[in-house]
Amino acid sequence: MGVAGSGKSSVGAALAVGLGAAYLDGDDLHPLANIAKMSQGIALDDDDRWPWLTRVGRALAASENPLIIGCSALKRAYRAHIAQEAGAPVIFIHLSGTPEVIAARMKARSGHFMPQGLLASQFSTLEPPGSEENAITVDIDEPLDAVVDKIIAQLGGMRG
Repeated sequence: MGVAGSGKSSVGAALAVGLGAAYLDGDDLHPLANIAKMSQGIALDDDDRWPWLTRVGRALAASENPLIIGCSALKRAYRAHIAQEAGAPVIFIHLSGTPEVIAARMKARSGHFMPQGLLASQFSTLEPPGSEENAITVDIDEPLDAVVDKIIAQLGGMRG
């Protein structure tokens, strides 16, 4: 989980390989109307997000094998909804970075529907996971392999 540009797709795919799990990009679960809205630089509101978050949770519930889904899950209520729809404990991995680091990453990538102009709205919406949540936070300002190694090490002490 994390704001746009935090590396959810790259880290999620690499983590899935490291853990022997499957990876699903949460962007693929967005209704077309959400993608169209974001492509036009319009931030999603909660009415747009709830059906998508339901799809994310249900994808977790439907999987018979370990599954990693890259999903922004910016608010505590969103994460609670995903876990409720999943019907089982969900571990959230917060990919954390400064606005400057993430803006630089967004500027360097191409072909993604999320414009850099929406980054500020993502940060204003973000509620970092609290200690009461089943979550870990990892700083993304390191090479991909180092980020994945830190996550795998921290997952050793988590329940899921």
